Amino acid sequence: MYESLGLDLSPRQAAVILGLVIGVLFGALAEVSRFCFRRSVAGAKGERGAAAGVWLAGLATAVLGTQLAVAQGLISFANHRFLTPDLPWLAILIGGVMFGVGMVLTRGCVSRLTVLSGSGNLRAALVLVVFAVVAHATLKGVLAPLRTTLGGVTLSLDTAALPGSALIWTLLIVGAAAIAAWRLATSKRDLVLGALIGLLVPAAWIGTGFVLFDEFDPIAMESLSFTSPAAETLFWSVAASSIPAGFGTGLIGGVILGALVSSLLSDRFRWQSFESPRQTGRYMAGAALMGMGGVLAGGCTVGAGLAGVPSLSLAAILALVSIALGGVIAARLIRDGASLSAAGQARPQAQPAA
Repeated sequence: MYESLGLDLSPRQAAVILGLVIGVLFGALAEVSRFCFRRSVAGAKGERGAAAGVWLAGLATAVLGTQLAVAQGLISFANHRFLTPDLPWLAILIGGVMFGVGMVLTRGCVSRLTVLSGSGNLRAALVLVVFAVVAHATLKGVLAPLRTTLGGVTLSLDTAALPGSALIWTLLIVGAAAIAAWRLATSKRDLVLGALIGLLVPAAWIGTGFVLFDEFDPIAMESLSFTSPAAETLFWSVAASSIPAGFGTGLIGGVILGALVSSLLSDRFRWQSFESPRQTGRYMAGAALMGMGGVLAGGCTVGAGLAGVPSLSLAAILALVSIALGGVIAARLIRDGASLSAAGQARPQAQPAA
């Protein structure tokens, strides 16, 4: 279709602009709604329901919009990595748990930390840099042998999609997510914001897979994601003359810009930094776990979750469940550790013998 538009841009250049636009919208909507998967599974007890409501509203519209595009023949996941018949189950499980633990240590998954970076959080900005370096090392650097070893343990399937009718699974997922979102969300505004974020997923799939499709200059069909784009953006920023920008680069830049504008207009922009060396170490450890885990799992809570589940991929669903499991386990261990520490401090000290 792209050739018929007559634009004086290559498909890759147009993809950067598309990523920038979608990123700005995501950054602004996520900054206002505090869109965050971590908060829904491992946040404070009083905020989990509301956070889950926003996230599930996004998932419902993402699945519905994506499967409508598939049904209309606009896009196809037939040759996409989400639907590879060899399921790297061990890498997904280990990577997902690692990512879940990491997002609890850093108090946010990568998408949330990208938004926070735009609103003045220097902790989040440094985490993104470390995350991108470790992700790139896992993709193409010193950690790549570990990735290939774990990824070599696979389960062969006739199809990597959910068994049965796509229509039935779409209705089940959309219906369950929508009902849960309606019951959990604390305001209709949150539901609307979450739903709008979800619509960005099919918009990106259609944009890169249909509108910008050019058989003479093909680009990858992709949607919202933060693991690979973060690594690409970091290395494009230091070697732009040899590494071309793509959709992911525009997306990351757009998210930061959208969050910056939104936080400035609403007076929520605040400079924040680390409070202690111990906190710094915890965040860096979390960043490294997310960087490696995101690559092993095939994506983050947005790449494998919000954008991956709408493809009805077993790999994406397994990754999201593993991330949630890792987050719950880490949050429980941290809470138990804090309780034991508080109990120890509250215990009266033994009096010296007379």
